[in-house]
Amino acid sequence: MAFVSNLPSISSSSSSVTQLRKPNSFNTHPFNSIHCASCSSTSPFTEKHSIRRYERDNWIYKNQLDQSSYCPLPPDSNSVRDYDIALQLPELKKLLQVLREKRESGGPGAGDGGRGPGNVFLVGTGPGDPELLTVKAMRVIQSADLLLYDRLVSNDVLNLVGDDAKLLYVGKTAGYHSRTQEEIHELLLNFAEAGATVVRLKGGDPLVFGRGGEEMDFLQQQGIQVKVIPGITAASGIAAELGIPLTHRGVANSVRFLTGHSRKGGSDPLFVAANAADPDSTLVVYMGLSTLPSLVLKLIHHGLAPDTPAAAVERGTTPQQHVVLAELKDLAEKITSAQLVSPTLIIIGKVVALSPLWPYSSKERSILVEAK
Repeated sequence: MAFVSNLPSISSSSSSVTQLRKPNSFNTHPFNSIHCASCSSTSPFTEKHSIRRYERDNWIYKNQLDQSSYCPLPPDSNSVRDYDIALQLPELKKLLQVLREKRESGGPGAGDGGRGPGNVFLVGTGPGDPELLTVKAMRVIQSADLLLYDRLVSNDVLNLVGDDAKLLYVGKTAGYHSRTQEEIHELLLNFAEAGATVVRLKGGDPLVFGRGGEEMDFLQQQGIQVKVIPGITAASGIAAELGIPLTHRGVANSVRFLTGHSRKGGSDPLFVAANAADPDSTLVVYMGLSTLPSLVLKLIHHGLAPDTPAAAVERGTTPQQHVVLAELKDLAEKITSAQLVSPTLIIIGKVVALSPLWPYSSKERSILVEAK
């Protein structure tokens, strides 16, 4: 199996569970096995090691753990990740075998009548509110055999998955990638080749900072049919929630989406050209909390007014939504004071002052509206 041979620290033998680098007494219950700062959180999203996540994915640890034992894992995230994958591997292999047998027999879930591979759907789940799902996304989610989901897919969306489907967490967050991008590619390929209907769930839209294009390109090169079901990207969903028009006649004639992280990372990855500081445009920054101070300095350096209205929204469109509104020069400081955490979206531009939530001069808002 390709995905087995491509996992760096796991052999194709199920005995590899005992061969991994790990500390002594590593036999542990998955619900308690990893430091779980998010277990008591009210976050609507799937945190990297939450109790709820392990309950949902419990099938994949079947017969691998002594349910009565407990030993907390060390803070070494590489050891945690390697051990977690090793525990998953036997059940993944078993599921692949079942799907292959279904495909060969032409039974339910065989994929193209048992004659060809299954389909992969890249599905956008929106910014968090399950009511923002499209009807098509809902139908595909409820008919899937296997769903690979990211950290920013909300729990409310995951609760819509069919009873017979299998869920596998492949989320990434700073300092912990449960699966590398290459491993995700191999999982999608292997299950599709076994005839499964595979759904790749992504927060927002799969083709907006979701690496959906990479997954689509890889699978298509392997002869797998990929269908993309768009989702409401965070920019649109959260701006609508706050009453911020991303474009507005006479105020903003364009909108630009930026990512706060470069491919190689670093504390200052953003390159902001002069036209990115256009006062007649709206900037929306994804994943930009850590690099915002640098971004603000660059925007002001390129001519954007320090008093440009701006908003930062944590967990937008969910009941846990937390909003910070401020002028650009003060935004980073106010975000720090408010202790916003990921996922937080940042919107910068005069259109922010059109929101009914904007706390500053109402005269300024009236001028903007009349400017159209």
